[in-house]
Amino acid sequence: MNAADLHATVFADLAAAVETPADGTISRTLYQDAFIKVVLFGLAAGQELSEHTASVPALLHFVRGDARVTLGPNALQAGANAWVHMPAQLPHSIRALEPTVMLLVLLKGADK
Repeated sequence: MNAADLHATVFADLAAAVETPADGTISRTLYQDAFIKVVLFGLAAGQELSEHTASVPALLHFVRGDARVTLGPNALQAGANAWVHMPAQLPHSIRALEPTVMLLVLLKGADK
């Protein structure tokens, strides 16, 4: 049985699902429905997603690389396999310290 038989969306290798650009940032929406939106980011070293907020809770999963994540007034380093949950409206930013692949899951159906 394959994923199509189950009506499932499958990515066997997230790190290979987006190319990390030599310069800049790329994003690819992998899945979206009424409840969640899943976006895979590839960030070149030194690239930043400047401070912003999300109107819904969100999850970050760092697939590959190393990044500095700022959550409100706190900063942390996130390497491969780091996982972060953020409540809605939390100011945050992400700066890639090396080529980085990050999965973002927006929980659109969650209570804020």
